Amino acid sequence: MQSQQTNLDVISNNLANVNTTGYKVMRPQFQDLLYDTTNAAGSQQGGGNQVPASLQIGQGSMTAGTERIFTQGEMQQTGSDMDVAINGSGFFEVQMPDGSLAFTRDGSFKLDSSGRIVTNEGYPLQGGFQAVPVGTTKVTITNSGTVTYTLASGGDSTSQIQLARFINPGGLEAQGHNLYKDTKASGAPELGTPGQNGFGTVQQGFLELSNVSVVQEMVNLILAQRAYEVNSKAVQAADEMMQTSNNLQR
Repeated sequence: MQSQQTNLDVISNNLANVNTTGYKVMRPQFQDLLYDTTNAAGSQQGGGNQVPASLQIGQGSMTAGTERIFTQGEMQQTGSDMDVAINGSGFFEVQMPDGSLAFTRDGSFKLDSSGRIVTNEGYPLQGGFQAVPVGTTKVTITNSGTVTYTLASGGDSTSQIQLARFINPGGLEAQGHNLYKDTKASGAPELGTPGQNGFGTVQQGFLELSNVSVVQEMVNLILAQRAYEVNSKAVQAADEMMQTSNNLQR
């Protein structure tokens, strides 16, 4: 019952984030618990000897962990020059207030008062994102990550975006606000140019939606609810049997 409660909590969190930009669906992983092993009568062998067979009774299940599935979400066109989506493998680098790096798939960027490109929380982007020069009239980002700032004076300024990727993105630790931190399980970040060496491309004017399937989550919700109810009835039946046994002994 505790495992199914955890399952319900994970499903509820997925449904709550169905409209969260760049959110990746989570799946709980379960393991069976220890077993009580006793000997029971076994099969007959030659000479009429019986070989004791072990009788194992399981103690239920437990939640082993949660897995985040980094499949591609659908692209939604916004038309904003500051919206950038990753199509394929990769993360944007973000500098946290303590100087450490975090990573995100949420490309809904903004400009701060200094012209820096920042997240919705005001954290500046790293990985080649440079501050927008004063007098810029247009920002253009190609699929390969080349950023061109068109100036009112007629000149251009360019920079090159780099993405980060991990050998095991499922090992990243979620920090909230669509941010992840690398761990020993994820491995160290590897930087690369969009569209090269297996890195995904970037698309200006688009945002990546969550990869949550509402239909699949509703099916999982019904299955988890039924499993919880069945386990609850099993506990109730076992309790009634114990009460009946105690009454007979009296």
